[in-house]
Amino acid sequence: MELRQLRYFVTVAEELHFGRAAERLNIVQPAVSQQVARLERELGLQLLDRSSRHVRLTGDGERMLREARAVLSAADRAGEVAAELASGRSGVLRIGTAPGLRDRLERGLTALRAHTPDLDVQLSSGTTAEYLSALRSGELDLAFVRGEVAAADLRVVELWRDPLSVLVPAAYRSDDGVKLIDLAGLLLRLPADDAWLRGRLESACREAGFEPLIGRPIDDFESAVVEMSTGSPAWTVVYGTACEAAAGALWMGLLNPPATAPGNLVTGPGTSECVRVLVSAFGSEPPSGP
Repeated sequence: MELRQLRYFVTVAEELHFGRAAERLNIVQPAVSQQVARLERELGLQLLDRSSRHVRLTGDGERMLREARAVLSAADRAGEVAAELASGRSGVLRIGTAPGLRDRLERGLTALRAHTPDLDVQLSSGTTAEYLSALRSGELDLAFVRGEVAAADLRVVELWRDPLSVLVPAAYRSDDGVKLIDLAGLLLRLPADDAWLRGRLESACREAGFEPLIGRPIDDFESAVVEMSTGSPAWTVVYGTACEAAAGALWMGLLNPPATAPGNLVTGPGTSECVRVLVSAFGSEPPSGP
């Protein structure tokens, strides 16, 4: 049984005339007759009572008409859903996120839901390397990552830039910005999973004239802040200009000279409507926080 046969049968049943059904289907009449007859043979049922003067549904035909319409309706809906998924207008959108993007994400997802109310968004966290792998395997649809991204097989769009701020012992506070050379004697602690930030800071320190003293990697930022506040003096770098943990023994401020990090949207080579909406939303009114 083919969908084509069901569609021909339903059209004949509605017209009760093979000629008019053929015109409506925009095909020749013999093709309609052959396909309906083949359907009857496959089902082992007589669906239509034919004579030289009329075409009528049999009892079996009336029952099959209801079922055939239901099947065709389901098939048409499946086609519509597939088209929506292919265009990014419906379904599930899986997004990899980066820390400190709450304001931007809320603005972007609000815009998405206004554009596509039925869209189901799933957020996940991970490293840049994990995101790139997931994008290539199809486990993610898009991801927001900071830092330079080298991936020729993926589409990378820079949407924003974050200032790089230092979190240092309060004694190193400087309203003009902290110079890296002044931090040469302190341990530098950086996130364990942020290779771009580590490379950027190590390079900047060398340009400033010293080799950074790399301390234990940061696995949990809040725990690291407690350790830095109560233990050996150390410094770190965060994205943005706001940090609730910067109080008491620690101070947070900008670098001198200032430095920034790119914020990127990474996706496959195709451009969906969801990507265009997010690009527009992320590019407007950046928040004051990180």
